Amino acid sequence: MRINLLKQLVNTACVVVVGAALSGQGIAQESGFSDSQVSKALGRIKQVRPDIEFGAIKDSEVEGFIKTQIVDGPPIYVTPNGSHFIVGTVYEVGETEIVDLAEREMESQREQDMAQLKTDDMIIFAAEGDAKSVVYVFTDIDCYYCQKLHAEIEAINELGIEVRYLAYPRKGIGSDSYKKIASAWCADDPQAALTAAKAGRTIEENVCASNPIAAHFDLGGRVGVRGTPALITEDGKLLPGYRPAETLAKVLGVTQ
Repeated sequence: MRINLLKQLVNTACVVVVGAALSGQGIAQESGFSDSQVSKALGRIKQVRPDIEFGAIKDSEVEGFIKTQIVDGPPIYVTPNGSHFIVGTVYEVGETEIVDLAEREMESQREQDMAQLKTDDMIIFAAEGDAKSVVYVFTDIDCYYCQKLHAEIEAINELGIEVRYLAYPRKGIGSDSYKKIASAWCADDPQAALTAAKAGRTIEENVCASNPIAAHFDLGGRVGVRGTPALITEDGKLLPGYRPAETLAKVLGVTQ
């Protein structure tokens, strides 16, 4: 997705339907740059690409650069005169670790997105006893490692971890994989249907109109899901790929 957005910026033949907006009054001052400086810098880019829409101006971790957001895209760092910009991964060298700044910012957004989800739209496997941790899992019926993860669902629950499944049919909405996972969501007993489907058993096709699969799929794309299973912690960290139950418990801080 990030690569596609980069191509979108540098390929003037690419057409994107977006509005034309710069920062609002008062927002720019928070970045240390005046409204006129921001308008001049971003205006220079918009002269070449008037279709690009910028979001709010933010405090920049990179001194001397104006930081903003491409709407539905990545952060962008622009020189004050608008002659150059950086888009992509920017790292901060800390005292004990190197931090991906875009990922850190994304974690906060993911945390908000997950908190706003309705539990009724998920298939939830509750922890035994009081939940020590909750993890959101974007899953696909036909994904081998999704099946492998689900085979350990009882062990995961026994460790005090609640699993909240979200649907992410990798072949897209309308595919056979979509029909399978939608049928699990629409079943009278979604837990049993999902478990059966992941075990390779055929479940009755039942794609109800009210299923949340398309909304989950869209959300997955926005929060950085590139494959399945994709696990997201309560504080917004993305954990791509399968992890055995014991390893997952350690990653989530449930066990040492």
